[in-house]
Amino acid sequence: MKRYFQPVEKNGSAKKPTPSPSKKNDENGETLVEEDTKKEPLKFLTWNANSFLLRIKNDFPDFTKFVSEFDPDVISIQEVRMPAAGSKGATKNPAELKDDTSSSREEKQIIMRALSSPPFNNYRVWWSLSDSKYAGTALIVKKCFQPKSVFFNLDKKASKHETDGRVILAEFETFRVLNTYAPNNGWKEEENSFIRRRKWDKRILEFVSQSSDKALIWCGDLNVSHEEIDVSHPEFFSTAKQNNYVPPNKEDCGQPGFTLSERKRFANILKEGKLIDAYRFLHKEKDMEQGFSWSGNPIGKYRGKRMRIDYFIVSEKLKDRILACEMHGKGIELQGFYGSDHCPVTLVLSESSSINSGES
Repeated sequence: MKRYFQPVEKNGSAKKPTPSPSKKNDENGETLVEEDTKKEPLKFLTWNANSFLLRIKNDFPDFTKFVSEFDPDVISIQEVRMPAAGSKGATKNPAELKDDTSSSREEKQIIMRALSSPPFNNYRVWWSLSDSKYAGTALIVKKCFQPKSVFFNLDKKASKHETDGRVILAEFETFRVLNTYAPNNGWKEEENSFIRRRKWDKRILEFVSQSSDKALIWCGDLNVSHEEIDVSHPEFFSTAKQNNYVPPNKEDCGQPGFTLSERKRFANILKEGKLIDAYRFLHKEKDMEQGFSWSGNPIGKYRGKRMRIDYFIVSEKLKDRILACEMHGKGIELQGFYGSDHCPVTLVLSESSSINSGES
């Protein structure tokens, strides 16, 4: 079988293992383990992999190196594109990878072998999958920062998964991490296009409005470019058409993700949820080289056309803790995209004051 992963080098060139945690005794003489001064995750990575299996087969050494160097506490993946477990005609299990055929077993083995190799063997993974090789999300969290609970829907109902596996919600002590893959708006007024996206935005609005009891870190492919600064060619995207079709409502015209109706709804979600865009909070000016997370095919009319549709959206109460939020791909030739049409986006927070003062 073709080898997809580099073995750990004997010469020590691979990343060194994390030192063993220090130990001390509490007042009752019990041994305590101090894994880190951090009490909760502080470093986050989100990436639309555009088929996690294909990325593992073709681009994983470079992505692995990137993960090793950034050393995230939480990794959010969108467009896993692996089918949920369950045979044909049977009820599916969106939390498990399909493995009831020889081909699906081989594909599952490829993915699990990758995730059991350094540095991913330091993490635990949760899946939310579609019935077919479509959509799907994954949440990969360092074992020392395990969430209190994990849900797969916006209603926080046990075992329920959103259609197509578009949501993973992790509850930590002082904040929630929401990983979403928003449905594409599409080009037409039809059930799996405009209507589907309106329903999604309505549910997201309800979720953020009703979740103010705890800070939120919302990340993923949100499939919307909020403002003109978030696309490379505003005029091109605002007038884009498919097969010369023009929607009856002018606010639905243009490139999916850049229609006026989507942008207005997104702005309202941020306002009502008291949320801020972490990247734009730090980066006020347009960056034509490295300011977009999605890039069109280098061949064809979308060459050089780029959008920022992958985000870290955080509660306003967290804004003073934002140290960095960066996009790690650049250029028309998709450098740093690791085979996807999206590049990774990262967020780094400082420790909370309560943790620094020992009150946590």
